Amino acid sequence: MVHYILRRLLYFIPTLLAIYTAAFLLMHAAPGSPFAQEKDLPPEILEARKAEFHLDRPIWVQYLLYGRDLVTLRGHASIRYPNRNVIHDILAPALPVSLSLGICALGLAVVIGTVAGVLSAARPRSLTDYAAMAGAMIGISQPSFVIATVLMAVFAFALRWLPVGGWGSPSQIVLPAVGLAALPAAYIARLVRTGMLEVLSADFIRTARAKGLTERRVLLDHALRNAWMPVLGYLGPAAAGIFTGSFVIEKIFAIPGMGQHFVDSALHRDHPLILATVLLYAVLLIAFNLAVDIGYAWLDPRIRYA
Repeated sequence: MVHYILRRLLYFIPTLLAIYTAAFLLMHAAPGSPFAQEKDLPPEILEARKAEFHLDRPIWVQYLLYGRDLVTLRGHASIRYPNRNVIHDILAPALPVSLSLGICALGLAVVIGTVAGVLSAARPRSLTDYAAMAGAMIGISQPSFVIATVLMAVFAFALRWLPVGGWGSPSQIVLPAVGLAALPAAYIARLVRTGMLEVLSADFIRTARAKGLTERRVLLDHALRNAWMPVLGYLGPAAAGIFTGSFVIEKIFAIPGMGQHFVDSALHRDHPLILATVLLYAVLLIAFNLAVDIGYAWLDPRIRYA
């Protein structure tokens, strides 16, 4: 396992290099200028601004200089936010916020989806089953920003139980976390239900029941462990969906996370901030996929990585 993890960590290097290259080329292919909103700049000031961000140099020089700033973690000044370093002053304070929101949403999705799937599989074709799958269908069919808007209208404006937005208190994380968790929770519920129904018809489940084990132990200790394998494989794409979906959610709820900086950097052609944000998200998602693969081996002892 140790050799496998080390080999995967070495694969990080070409993967991140490819992501950086693609982001750099797409960034330069996009129409518009980073200084388009700075109207009526004298030509000498415009040239000085371009020189400050290496835009007066050949594209391959820009590629190397921006890459050097990111690899060494020295960062670069932001075009959108003058006198602020993209790593130390912008992303470093925003990263804990986005991580907290994403982890809470993913944990909530796992708990809700697993509970709904187990209850649905334990009582197939019952009212509980129909209600759980109806809720899952609603969660799958509606994008996160629609669910978040409805939650805000009901619980913040109509009932006034929770704050509209912001960050800093536990109550402010409830609505955005639920909005982000709705879609992955729905998928997890369907995966757990399907896996549980398949496992519950297996011979070892009948043997467990014949030994006198309680239905709770049969469901949780034997059936759920095997039925959860597809869920573990889904957690990689689910994490990607949650972290990228947080762009819009953070905008809706005015959360000072990385999402708002990513959106603003794309709109304002902030080259240093775009590259830094893309690579940071790439590192998070690659690391989470590695954790999922390790979780496979922990959940199923038959899986061994060379």
